[in-house]
Amino acid sequence: MRRTVKGVLAGAVAAGLLLLVPSWMRPSLARDRVRTTIATTGPIDAMITASGTVVPEIERVLSSPLDARVLRILKHPGTALKRGEAVVELDVSQSVLALEKAVKDAKVKENQQAQARLTFENALRELDGRIEIKTVELQAAQARLGSQRRLFDAGLVSRDTLRQSELEEKQAQVALAQLQADRRNTKLSTDLQFEGLDLERASLDKEVAESRHLLELATTKADGYGVLTWVLSQEGALVHRGDVIARIADLTSYRVSATVSDVHAARLRAGMPVIVKANDVDLAGTVAEVLPTVDSGTISFNVSLDERSHAALRPNLRVDVLVVTDRKARALRVKRGAFADGNGTHDAFIVRGNRAVRRSISLGLMAFDEVEVTSGLREGDEIVISDMRDYLHLNEIALN
Repeated sequence: MRRTVKGVLAGAVAAGLLLLVPSWMRPSLARDRVRTTIATTGPIDAMITASGTVVPEIERVLSSPLDARVLRILKHPGTALKRGEAVVELDVSQSVLALEKAVKDAKVKENQQAQARLTFENALRELDGRIEIKTVELQAAQARLGSQRRLFDAGLVSRDTLRQSELEEKQAQVALAQLQADRRNTKLSTDLQFEGLDLERASLDKEVAESRHLLELATTKADGYGVLTWVLSQEGALVHRGDVIARIADLTSYRVSATVSDVHAARLRAGMPVIVKANDVDLAGTVAEVLPTVDSGTISFNVSLDERSHAALRPNLRVDVLVVTDRKARALRVKRGAFADGNGTHDAFIVRGNRAVRRSISLGLMAFDEVEVTSGLREGDEIVISDMRDYLHLNEIALN
């Protein structure tokens, strides 16, 4: 009986082991360690994810108006500026000398104009006097010629006397015509001379005005309201004409400067809708421009925001930029998971009761946090979105 009982017990233990070992060998996962999502139907946007930085929409540059030395830094970065407020004071000694020279040259030219005008007026008065005398002489010669003709007709004077009177009248006409021509030529020459002097004077006046303007700009002033974002940091530094000495940003309006991999260059174009994620706030906008150059495998583009003055925007704030490249009003979609690493067919696990069954699914549009499923799923199916790469060789997994 003892041998029989031992045999029965050994058989029972062996049968139990045969029943339990397969369940022990079957792979399983704790249900609470697996993240899942439900397939739903709705709109979806295909997006390109880029990184961006919030920058002021308008940033004005103050440049040096002349070659000078920095005397004083009057304002420092972060200072709010008003229109006309001084930022940097430059050494103006050279500009003062240039202005004095320009003023002196202008006065010299003014004196030359006055002297030329006086000379011209004297010459005209002299010519007018000579013309008046020649006119009287011509009138006297004409009167004598008329008298001689009457006497000649009466036979009282000879032909030679008449001919002498005619020559005198002709000489008077020629002399008067010559003087009148001299007057016209003198006036024309003087007008040309005055025109040249006027041009030289205008050039000198312009030089004086420019020198005065440079002096006014020597203490660089803000040309509008804004915040000083950068300024020269060293007093005594030498700056050349045109060098940037300060930057003033208008912090009431912003845009986004973004970069993305150049593999998306063919899909990116101006006018595309954009969603900017700034501090958990979604801001709408559009691609304003795409820069044509590629730098270190990336391309840059600028985003114009619909709400340029939103409270969530700050200078140099790092943001995510989502460029919408395509849209579908109705599609089967799930939350993005480890399986969604690109378009095409992928293996994923579908929850069926207490099992996760491997199935091939096809993906379409990729959104920021969703992906379109074109085949392999139905609305309401539950899909595992956790990383299941270590289990892709299995057809199913038990969920405990």
